[in-house]
Amino acid sequence: MRHRLTVAGVVQGVGFRPFVYALARRLGLAGSVANDSAGVVIEVEGPTSVLRDFADRLRADAPVLARIDQVTQQRIEGRGGTDFAILDSAAGSGRTLIAPDIATCDDCLAELRDPNDRRYRHPFISCTNCGPRFTIITALPYDRPATTMGELPLCPACRTEYGDPANRRFHAQTVACPDCGPTLTLHRRGDRDALGDVAMRQARELLSDGGILAVKGIGGYHLVCDAADPHAVSTLRKRKDRGDKPFAIMIADPAGARRVAMITDAEERLLADARRPVVLLPKHPRASVPLAPDVAPESPDLGVMLPYTPVHHLLFGVAGDPPGPNVLVMTSGNLAGEPIVTDDREARERLAEVADAWLAHDRRIHVPCDDSVLRIVGHDQLPVRRSRGYAPLPLALPMAVSPALAVGGDLKNTFCVGDGRLAWMSGHVGDMDDLATLTAFERAGEHLREVTGVRPEVVIADRHPGYRSGGWAERHRGDRPLIKVQHHHAHVASAMAENRHPIDEPVIGVAFDGTGYGDDGAVWGGEVLIADYRDYRRAAHLRYTLLPGGDAGVRNPCRMALSHLRSAGLDWDPRLPAVAACAPAERAVLGRQLETGLNSVPTSSMGRLFDAMSSLAGVCHRVAYEAEAAMRFEGLARQGIDQTSEAYAFDLGTGEMIIADPTPVLRAATEDIVAGVPPMIVAARFHRAVTDLVTATAVELRRRTMINTVALSGGVFLNVLLTRLCVRSLGAAGFSVLHHHQVPPSDAGLALGQLVVGASSRERRSTCA
Repeated sequence: MRHRLTVAGVVQGVGFRPFVYALARRLGLAGSVANDSAGVVIEVEGPTSVLRDFADRLRADAPVLARIDQVTQQRIEGRGGTDFAILDSAAGSGRTLIAPDIATCDDCLAELRDPNDRRYRHPFISCTNCGPRFTIITALPYDRPATTMGELPLCPACRTEYGDPANRRFHAQTVACPDCGPTLTLHRRGDRDALGDVAMRQARELLSDGGILAVKGIGGYHLVCDAADPHAVSTLRKRKDRGDKPFAIMIADPAGARRVAMITDAEERLLADARRPVVLLPKHPRASVPLAPDVAPESPDLGVMLPYTPVHHLLFGVAGDPPGPNVLVMTSGNLAGEPIVTDDREARERLAEVADAWLAHDRRIHVPCDDSVLRIVGHDQLPVRRSRGYAPLPLALPMAVSPALAVGGDLKNTFCVGDGRLAWMSGHVGDMDDLATLTAFERAGEHLREVTGVRPEVVIADRHPGYRSGGWAERHRGDRPLIKVQHHHAHVASAMAENRHPIDEPVIGVAFDGTGYGDDGAVWGGEVLIADYRDYRRAAHLRYTLLPGGDAGVRNPCRMALSHLRSAGLDWDPRLPAVAACAPAERAVLGRQLETGLNSVPTSSMGRLFDAMSSLAGVCHRVAYEAEAAMRFEGLARQGIDQTSEAYAFDLGTGEMIIADPTPVLRAATEDIVAGVPPMIVAARFHRAVTDLVTATAVELRRRTMINTVALSGGVFLNVLLTRLCVRSLGAAGFSVLHHHQVPPSDAGLALGQLVVGASSRERRSTCA
């Protein structure tokens, strides 16, 4: 009997065909296996009982990186024979799922460090179980000619391994060695380029001497220096125009990470995961590994990651290498506000004023993919940036959607394509305020459409009239419908979609962020919506306060603090740190702005209230990067949360629209601050106040609507303390709570919500028509 099985899911680039070959040979089955654009197609012939065993083992014993979503099986005419073969891949209709880029596996690392292995110290060692995938794929089906590795012919030894079913590199498309693989090159202005092991040795020497190195990785360049060298770190910060924004660090192993940060078991598992994200960890109060003060000035947390490429491991050195840096700054290879650099010539031009040397190679990066950043809330992951290691794995949707493109927002942009019950989020693109970012957006979009096969029939964007992402959508829509989605509705829908919340059940959606275009033209951001995927109703919000000077108000939390004090009818007491931070002339101008409304807009933003509280408590008055004030305020709250059970309290009013008035909070907090209560206690009491606000509002709305599910979304919920407190409090009140595990709650996850809202809106319009 002969069966044809078509396997859909993440089954290309993960060793699936070699696994099928070995399984079929072990069971004595004849047939073949091949990639096509729908996945993997298998034909097997043999006794019925053995075919049944084969089908069971196909799922149970699949390679660790594989993800089988569906197996379809049909009986076909037998052909006889005893051979089983891996056939050339075939093009065709259908869709398969591409694996993300994966960290170097233990087997390859052992070979990298073995002087007797022919790949000893080879900077591009990989196998079926590890290495680049998404960033080198140029087309489907996934085979070496359809990757940038196809530009590098295999040597005889590697070709033998590639064709040997017993070898770990059997049909591994990234297979390479020193004789045929990519070549490492160190370039310094005015010097002759160094190659191979000499290049790596000189790179390590440069880092030890305090230099700044541009290193080409899997998805783009990094800028690297010794994290323990104060001069090197401060020089990198100045050259990159980084302000005070923290740098991520790379450390050789988890033991080293424990010496610089406080790590739970869940955080250590995430740190060592094959996806190797940057994990945000609390700084160790007694760190035994010295870090330069400028690595993460004023930040309560460190962004820590482990090596994930052979180049990274070699930068730390293998046995016999001279001692080098123990910890490296590893930050994206770009200037402030620009996308990550991937092209070698462009790297030498755009990073000319930053890097002292370039450690590059001739394996082309087809699509940029920046590092992913995650936090842990309890035992759950909370993505801050979902990119390398996660993109382009799809998300399962709660409903089927027609082919669509959602372009996301302007900050921390990602976009999303969807078709059927799957959605694919792009990697991190960046802020849409630079031509280079728009170019990267378009290139990444073309690549994602190529590897997913989605041809969008509708385009979806934010309602903000000034968003560049929306302008791009308008210019490129062609004759396709363009659907505009309200910002906070998209946030709530994003949390609903990733949790596969049923389409016919509304939620109480809490959307707290810094900025979003409101239906009344105000800046929203402290919203509670009654929402499903199709529609929403604003049921509660933070009381409006003037945002003075627009972006200037965002950059200066002390101004936002004084605006909140004025709205609450509280004096600008010079004993308050926020008041003292504003010079008399600045206070005079600010007073006129607030009195006349000149260059000011009303805002209900919870993010801006966090900024104001941070400044009132004397934590942060001027920000060098987005959310700095709130992040530092959260860090203090984590220190104080177990030292006080008290909470400030909002006034919820009694109207049909619940308006949360922060006046009682501001009054109590300013009294504490003037009385000398420590900032960490003020911060903890405010976090408890916001938690009580969320819970009390949800309880009241449940009484009115009988809805018992709460969805938490928006950038404020990147705050792990607030998220943990809200989930616990809402759970204790009997609510089912939806919060983010797979996509960020910030604007980096906005496109998923846009997709499902836009798809539902289009379905409703079609039904009505």
